[in-house]
Amino acid sequence: MGIFKIEGGHQLKGSIQPQGAKNEALQILCAVLLTPEKVTINNIPDIVDVNKLIGLLKKLGVKTEKLSRGSYSFQADALDLNYLESDAFKEDGRGLRGSIMIVGPLLARFGKGYIPKPGGDKIGRRRLDTHFEGLIKLGAKFGYSREEQFYGVEAKKLKGTYMLLEEASVTGTANIVMAAVLAEGRTTIYNAACEPYLQQLCKMLNRMGARISGVGSNMLVIDGVETLGGTDHTMLPDMIEIGSWIGLAAMTKSELTITNVSWDDLGLIPNVFRKLGITVEKQGDNIHIPAHTDGYEIQSFIDGSILTIADAPWPGFTPDLLSIVLVVATQARGSVLIHQKMFESRLFFVDKLIDMGAKIILCDPHRATVIGHDFKSTLKAMTMTSPDIRAGISLLIAALSAKGTSIIQNIEQIDRGYERIDERLRAIGAYIERVE
Repeated sequence: MGIFKIEGGHQLKGSIQPQGAKNEALQILCAVLLTPEKVTINNIPDIVDVNKLIGLLKKLGVKTEKLSRGSYSFQADALDLNYLESDAFKEDGRGLRGSIMIVGPLLARFGKGYIPKPGGDKIGRRRLDTHFEGLIKLGAKFGYSREEQFYGVEAKKLKGTYMLLEEASVTGTANIVMAAVLAEGRTTIYNAACEPYLQQLCKMLNRMGARISGVGSNMLVIDGVETLGGTDHTMLPDMIEIGSWIGLAAMTKSELTITNVSWDDLGLIPNVFRKLGITVEKQGDNIHIPAHTDGYEIQSFIDGSILTIADAPWPGFTPDLLSIVLVVATQARGSVLIHQKMFESRLFFVDKLIDMGAKIILCDPHRATVIGHDFKSTLKAMTMTSPDIRAGISLLIAALSAKGTSIIQNIEQIDRGYERIDERLRAIGAYIERVE
């Protein structure tokens, strides 16, 4: 178990490029199972969760070749479907929540898909109902072994249908889309997720020969085809990492440039940080954050009431950045209410920030009120444990702004979502050391 040793209180300077998007990678990699032809994917982040999924695909029989850093080719022309019912698969699949998205492609192409109950972050209940309800509506028969916690769906031929999803689940929509592209007839998915990463998946599938319309909206119409071919695909930069670097620059009063951010795919992210008083400048396809030497002030609503920042399905503000916003607010002028609607355990790291000296009132599992210090009182260094990926990066940002030397344990959680983060931070002047 490794730790990060962080000496806080130093200004950073320079530029940093975001990695490829983790959440897009987990969808795109599963889509290679839909065709026997070669698929080349670029800008794949070298992180634990993505590497686990690539390893799982290899064990399933996908021919995998690393072409260069971040670029791989995949060919699923000779799969070992017996692996899906092996003890090894039951163990491998549990370690990664993204593995659920192999079910739709396998069901569509081979008539069966299995998955053990997947793990992932302990951020609250994340149901799989949307995935399986959608596949059942396409004609699949569902089975579940409670003893082994093993799910399965089977179908001789999927048939298109109309469905209204109870929740706009990103991974659920992705799974259903990947099944529907090879179904017979037309499938209409209403209340579909429409995140940029889901749009990327749909665009890739269309290049492979799928017929998906309504991309970018919450109603997708899919006319099934017999087969799909190969393609090349380049992934977007990770918007969560982009938001993390904006927050890091503000908290450390640093001048940073975040390069190649794909501005058109950032949605509300720049404006939410601007509401915290942070200057977010657009320079071509880069973001420039000047050094906030005089701090930053949280806006109020137009009637003077306290600002509330809440998450919502796209194009609302992503829940993955609420923990960053919360940390950044601890040193702002003013107060803000953070409302985490989607996950009931994601605010349970605020006790560590309170121990560091932050003024936070945890109202309930979903809401926290932050009263900013305006940098008049710096956070204090301490030893803490990362509970999940997003809380981990938030605590890391807090430690880099704190006075003294902090220790972050369980950094494997951070490595699951952020590529070579200690090396990249050292390159812009951070005092961070990885100790194994």
